[in-house]
Amino acid sequence: MRGVSIETARTVEKDGWNASTYHLYSHAGTHLDAPIHYDVNDKTVVDIPLQQCMGPAWVMDATTVGPSDLITMDHLGSIVEELQEGDSLLVKTGWSKRVGEPEYREALPRISEELAHWCAKKKLPMLGVEPPAVADPFNLKEITLIHQILLEAGIVIVEGLTNLDALTRRKVTFCAIPIKVARDGAPVRAFAFEER
Repeated sequence: MRGVSIETARTVEKDGWNASTYHLYSHAGTHLDAPIHYDVNDKTVVDIPLQQCMGPAWVMDATTVGPSDLITMDHLGSIVEELQEGDSLLVKTGWSKRVGEPEYREALPRISEELAHWCAKKKLPMLGVEPPAVADPFNLKEITLIHQILLEAGIVIVEGLTNLDALTRRKVTFCAIPIKVARDGAPVRAFAFEER
């Protein structure tokens, strides 16, 4: 995984137990962004209440979006009317199947400015996407703007999600629990429950 390296620190044979040393980029793999990531304010991962990292979420089908395309309000469909206060949004694009390919990072689908403003107006607790970023990481103006719109609204941005195609329901209970670090971002364990 890009941004992660692991070294053997101890072994059973030599030391009596197995242990590893991790070197992690704060935005490697599935992770969340804290407001300080784009200097919106000084809040870090530890300042995000854990209750904001779990709750109901709508699964938006944007699988028709192509490389470098914008994810727009049109992809929301009836979620526009159905989303209630406290609901989050997960954007299903199928992009996680491209992990390891150059276009995973270089040609990712991006959240449009209009959709970012809508999410901010709705005060979503979380916005989750499959690409490694919500906007083009090679376009500093765009990626800064989209992050700032979302982070200024207090939205927890979860990037690098996988397996959204396994979800069969339009609304799930979603959790993205970060490791406890006072930094700009952190890897998360993300999972969803489908009500029966």
